[in-house]
Amino acid sequence: MSYSELAAAARGNIGPFCKACPVCDGRACGSLMPGPGAKGRGRVAVRNYDAWDAFPLAMDPVHASFEASTRTKVLGHDLALPVLIGPVGDVNRHYGEKYTTVEYNSSIMRAAQASGTYAFTGDGLDPAIMTESLRVIETLGGAGIPTIKPWAMGIVQEKLEAAKRVKPVAIAMDVDAAGLPFLKHQDPPAGFKDVGQLREIADQCHDAGIPFILKGIMSPLVAEKAVDAGADAIIVSNHGGRVLDGVPSTAEVLLEVSSDVDGDVEVLVDGGVRSGVDVFRALALGARAVLMARPFVVAVYGGGEQGARDYLAQLADELADTMEMCGAETVADVDEDMLTW
Repeated sequence: MSYSELAAAARGNIGPFCKACPVCDGRACGSLMPGPGAKGRGRVAVRNYDAWDAFPLAMDPVHASFEASTRTKVLGHDLALPVLIGPVGDVNRHYGEKYTTVEYNSSIMRAAQASGTYAFTGDGLDPAIMTESLRVIETLGGAGIPTIKPWAMGIVQEKLEAAKRVKPVAIAMDVDAAGLPFLKHQDPPAGFKDVGQLREIADQCHDAGIPFILKGIMSPLVAEKAVDAGADAIIVSNHGGRVLDGVPSTAEVLLEVSSDVDGDVEVLVDGGVRSGVDVFRALALGARAVLMARPFVVAVYGGGEQGARDYLAQLADELADTMEMCGAETVADVDEDMLTW
């Protein structure tokens, strides 16, 4: 099934907040939280989506015939395509009761594994969200990436120890989640983490032979802090607009960030990526791969695990077609010169 068909199938099974729009552009959900909306005026998610169109493609059909390869490597792992499924924490709270969080995570991780990539899992106020996610990752031989929110360091330590035991592909922290309303005013205090605290977390991951990913990077200055903290990869992300209104889109800052830390850390990106064409643009702007979250919720609610697999296949086909039309035989061939703006 195509994404539009999956979205149509999801309507009636998802909600009441998410509308399962044919195009997941942030307009219908606006500022709905709980729900998939953005903070404040609810415009940042829309800005994320719209910004990719500011980078038109430089078409080049004059080259030898080839079949584009979408294969790549992230943190030393071979991927069939440069797309990872992003984390969603409390699926029931934001998207409805059709799936429990563990059922959702099982669907996306199995779909990702079958399609040659990986899925991130989320975190939330209910400790079971993390523990159940780790249980699924363990059943898949570590083929998943748990994301820990920036709780008080004692809680982070507990979750980190539990995550290390299942030997995942990597461990992530969405440090920008300090801006989520539900994370504030916790006892013990949760929220912001400085470079020293993040270095402590990274060192513990590295001692276990596990890469550390830091999500929520939106400038070269903060990217350099992530490098200083020992991150192996960063995710250029504004949390879909859910942590701060009035910020730029990820597409607008990606090239500056990736150019600044090139060679020091692997750069991933999320935010409004919805097609293989968008994936191509992200690669051209310096990303190693992209994360996508909201559309995969719709795909699962519309078609279960197979729905997620279908959407990954659609993205791979769209990316390969774009690469061939722009003269890029491999993902490594995609560069800034293949865009015009």
